[in-house]
Amino acid sequence: MYAIDYEDFGTPAPVNGAATVTVEVDGRPVTVPDGTSVMRAAALAGVKVPKLCATDTLKAFGSCRLCLVEIEGRKGYPASCTTTVAAGMKIRTQSDKLLQLRRGVIDLYVSDHPLECASCPAQGHCELEDMAAAVGITGSSYTGGAMHRPMPKDESNPYFAFDPQLCIVCSRCVRACDEIQGTFALTIQGRGFGSKVAASQDQPFLDSECVSCGACIESCPTGALTEKSIIGLGQPERALDTTCAYCGVGCGFKAEVRGEGADVEVVRMTPDRAGKANHGHACIKGRFAWGYATHSDRVLKPMIRETIRDEWREVSWEEAIGYAASEIRRVQTKYGRDSVGGITSSRCTNEETFLVQKLVRAAFGNNNVDTCARVCHSPTGYGLKNTLGESAGTQAFDSVMNADVVMIIGANPTDGHPVFASQLKRRLRQGAKLIIADPREIALVRTPHIEADEHLQLKPGTNVALLNALAHVVVTEGLAREAYVAERCEPDSYAKWKSFVAEPRNSPEESESITGVPAERVRRAARLYARAGNGAIYYGLGVTEHSQGTTAVMGIANLAMATGNLGREGVGVSPLRGQNNVQGSCDMGSFPHEFSAYRHVSDPVVRGSFEEVWGVKLQAEPGLRIPNMFEAALDGTFKGMYVQGEDFVQSDPNTHHVS
Repeated sequence: MYAIDYEDFGTPAPVNGAATVTVEVDGRPVTVPDGTSVMRAAALAGVKVPKLCATDTLKAFGSCRLCLVEIEGRKGYPASCTTTVAAGMKIRTQSDKLLQLRRGVIDLYVSDHPLECASCPAQGHCELEDMAAAVGITGSSYTGGAMHRPMPKDESNPYFAFDPQLCIVCSRCVRACDEIQGTFALTIQGRGFGSKVAASQDQPFLDSECVSCGACIESCPTGALTEKSIIGLGQPERALDTTCAYCGVGCGFKAEVRGEGADVEVVRMTPDRAGKANHGHACIKGRFAWGYATHSDRVLKPMIRETIRDEWREVSWEEAIGYAASEIRRVQTKYGRDSVGGITSSRCTNEETFLVQKLVRAAFGNNNVDTCARVCHSPTGYGLKNTLGESAGTQAFDSVMNADVVMIIGANPTDGHPVFASQLKRRLRQGAKLIIADPREIALVRTPHIEADEHLQLKPGTNVALLNALAHVVVTEGLAREAYVAERCEPDSYAKWKSFVAEPRNSPEESESITGVPAERVRRAARLYARAGNGAIYYGLGVTEHSQGTTAVMGIANLAMATGNLGREGVGVSPLRGQNNVQGSCDMGSFPHEFSAYRHVSDPVVRGSFEEVWGVKLQAEPGLRIPNMFEAALDGTFKGMYVQGEDFVQSDPNTHHVS
């Protein structure tokens, strides 16, 4: 079931609804985009049409026959979910006949699904319960007939349970697995009264192809698919907005909680259907892996200790802050101004990150501030800044739905960015082509319903050679968009680049011994990308975490510019980040050599603007980077560190050296 504070509109908004039409719903005029369903138009007018098989994240299905309406001038009782509006349409959602039809439908449903709500984990948040109440049904008039009882629960999955006795076979879970996640792990098995939801080959959920993304739970209108946390804790009382910090997608979530004050507890996490990055979808990590929030090892109060040999002791916030500040000052007094520094987090908000770098520069009096984002994606910042003019990706995730050819370089979206991968797979099933450049045979190379058109299985460390070979094909076969380049790119730089990549040493044939990729395969991939109406490139740490990472990023950007694949939806150069706010932590000035907005600390004008606002003198010399901090600590010159939301023992290379 979707979040407790969400209002479902029944069917999705039309994709291309620029034009509008005005209709009348129960006497209320409402103007909606052309292509809107009657059900959604009614919801926008404040009228809720009864429904069970419809929800606004799935295509209209029209199976439950509960959403019937009357339309002036039309015969019969059309389903409002599958009927689109027309100008001047007059719709009636309530009448004696409609009530009779709906009561008949609900009567049939509850004949096999008795309203034993008190014992149901979905009590108070069940659509069947709500619909029965709406039409005045408290029990079935059919007695003595066959029922799907008893049926065993499937509790094999550690995160949720499936109770087939509570299932109304509306197909919402099956459609969610198909349309949203793209795993196709669920099906309706059997026919007629024998129909049932089955996972894979009628297997337990844990043994099936299910990836535990939770899309089926999100879509279920009853308690058939329910989180075990709800079964154990009961229904949540309210929802709070939050953001998942596991990967670079940054999915919006609703943390559903119960209790007050110190007794508040998380009941479940539900993806926010208004989330710009995820649109109501999630993966196993964001949806279920939140046990750290309630783990017994979690520190809930400030603690201090004077040496590593002492026991931690709980203190007040005032004492903790005062102690930390006095120790920083003590260390600086004894060992010098530059003996301390700070590390910001790519999982925190822009405001929090900005304050930490301000603390280091203005209060500590040095520039010893860094972030793990610089380690993993500084090649993105520098490479894109020096080619495209901005150190950020060019597209939002939704842009992929307009791509005709997608190139994935050094990334594994299904594992590293699962929610984006689900969106990508939807586009691929619609007909977009896929090129993968990766030494590994990642899942997207070949998986049910998806197969890459080209897999460039290059040797590790040869990204630049491969990109130059692709560019060679583009310029020597006349595939460059010369008019686009002339209008938008620097002519001298383009001429030099074109001359370089056109050299015979950069041809796919010459590069084959370096990359290990057959020349003809490289040529096919280059032609496919260059001839695409919309070509998009997505890359990950397999590009940036190399000694030649910056050069590779610049090569990607140059390839996109030469083929005209920048500046509109469906194209672009997009880094797939490691954490949810890598871009923000960099933008906010988490670097030892740059203030926010990538302004160098050595620039007196820039420095003066900060000094005027902060009221302190700032240093012109860049500070220490994370590896330099550890080296200086071993040398005995670096003695103190303020760490924000980061576990560098796990995230930085060489654990023994770091710790």
